[in-house]
Amino acid sequence: MKQFIFLALTIFLLAGCSSVSAPVDTSEPPPSPPEEDQTVFAPVELPQPEPEPDPRQEAIETLLSSMTEEEKVGQLFFARCPERNGAPLAAEYHLGGYLLFGRDFKDSEENWLTAEQLTETIQSYQEAASIPMLIGVDEEGGTVVRASRNPNLFEEPCKSPQWLDSHQQTEYDVFARDIWDKNNNLRLYGINVNFAPVCDVSTDPKSFIYNRTLGKDAAATAEYVRSVIQGSNGAQISIGTVMKHFPGYGDNADTHTGSAVDERPIETFRTSDFLPFQAGIEVSDGTTAVLVSHNTVICMDPHRPASLSPAVYQILREELGFEGPALTDDLAMKAITQYAKKEKQSPAVLALAAGCDMVITTDFQIQIPQVLAALKDGTLSQSRVDQAAARVLGWKYDLGLIS
Repeated sequence: MKQFIFLALTIFLLAGCSSVSAPVDTSEPPPSPPEEDQTVFAPVELPQPEPEPDPRQEAIETLLSSMTEEEKVGQLFFARCPERNGAPLAAEYHLGGYLLFGRDFKDSEENWLTAEQLTETIQSYQEAASIPMLIGVDEEGGTVVRASRNPNLFEEPCKSPQWLDSHQQTEYDVFARDIWDKNNNLRLYGINVNFAPVCDVSTDPKSFIYNRTLGKDAAATAEYVRSVIQGSNGAQISIGTVMKHFPGYGDNADTHTGSAVDERPIETFRTSDFLPFQAGIEVSDGTTAVLVSHNTVICMDPHRPASLSPAVYQILREELGFEGPALTDDLAMKAITQYAKKEKQSPAVLALAAGCDMVITTDFQIQIPQVLAALKDGTLSQSRVDQAAARVLGWKYDLGLIS
């Protein structure tokens, strides 16, 4: 009996220790993904090429860095040419330019200068100047002509824009022909800037500015200005142009004799008066300046004449995108002298501080020391003077006067 129990117990223990084995997987394990070749996807650092030097900017910066304060300030004056001692005064005050008027084409006895006499006189100014000068003239055609009144220089006075427009013919562009002849003659005598075209929009024959304009609407005036600027750019001999009178004269009174207040809304300027200036700016190759009027434009600055208003220069720069030199109209006009007297400040200091780059004035011998004094006492900043001088030098570079 004991043997049976032992046998049974043995069988039971053997059965408890045995189990069913799991099936063995004999298949190959999946291959591991290949390691990523890091060298294929790594970015390659290529050496960056050096930017090409800008010869224009280099010339301006080099010249500017070598100039004294007196030379910089002198460059900001497009002075009315004095009756006597033009050459020594140009050297003494380092003037940026001379603007010639009717008297400058005659001798002391009121005889018309010959071409040789005029050329020699202008050359004497250039020889006296340490930096080549801008020599300008108002040769608009029609009621405002200077050089072409002299029969020794031109066969006849230059025609007005309105006359030229009335004689347009399909076979040729009369504006292009006029620009070609006028510019080449002026440069022949040493004049390198013409204070034209008049960009003002006027269709009212009673307006002060009407006879100097094209006499048509903004669209037609814009095409006229575009033609003049493009023609001047493409003429045989390059000549500077001056678009005037920003922001647009309208039908306002004559600022030569007093102040003129423009009460038109800004929309009128944006849809009309600005268009001719924008057309000229679009096609300018750097040889074009903009002249700012003395009108007080209420919608832009109710307190200051445009030529002395920071707001007006800001519109010219930021809204119209003009990067060239901005000039004032003649600071000797009563609209400016009256305002400057009330403010007890130099007109040139007010204009330069506002944002202009070059002032036109007769009394440069008084104004230049006042600008230097303002620079010394901080009324006028060094950066503003440097910025203005750089634009003047850039204009001269683009006209081929400096290299």
